[in-house]
Amino acid sequence: MVLMTMIARLSDGLPLAATMQDDEQSGRNTLEYQNQAKMLFKRLTAQSPSQCTIETGLYLFHYLIEKDVCYLVLCERNFSKRIAFSYLEDIAQEFYSQYGRKVNTVSRPYSLIEFDTYIQKAKKMFTDSRVRRNLTSLNSELQDVQRIMVQNIDDVLQRGAVLSELDSKAQNLSMLSQKYKKDATYLNMKSIYAKAAAGFVVVFVFVMYFWIL
Repeated sequence: MVLMTMIARLSDGLPLAATMQDDEQSGRNTLEYQNQAKMLFKRLTAQSPSQCTIETGLYLFHYLIEKDVCYLVLCERNFSKRIAFSYLEDIAQEFYSQYGRKVNTVSRPYSLIEFDTYIQKAKKMFTDSRVRRNLTSLNSELQDVQRIMVQNIDDVLQRGAVLSELDSKAQNLSMLSQKYKKDATYLNMKSIYAKAAAGFVVVFVFVMYFWIL
């Protein structure tokens, strides 16, 4: 089940649109998760992973960053991650087509709240059991081309871990790997030159020995 959907501007975390659902039978209240989402928006930057899954209590946050806008959904843990990201990609495309030029001009929170109408339609479509089966069948035939990072909400918010640090660490590992490769190549070439020099010395001594004789 999709419990909450929020859209925010990446540059300052300003919420642009949202839709929420409270389930009275199970006593769910999304206010706590709404606050977590707002805090998360404030921590995201252009260097943050473009797709990520974050654990929060009994639920999961999935977010997608496209064209300086963050699209986030709160789902139950048993809800398909692939369908969740397909849902986010769908509303991202529609939101950009409708409000792409307005994103950087709005100054008030939820200025584009009318987009909730489309969110409700998309949510109904992607949570329909027949659509979910079809998407699951289709996605099972496709190979994932991008790794989805999974983090815990406590690590991201309470412990002050910024998501951009994940990307930075990955870049550092890549740089260290390249440096190691260069160092290994240099040492290998140095070893070859050393062996060649030693061979030359042996041949030279051997020739000089017989020449003296």
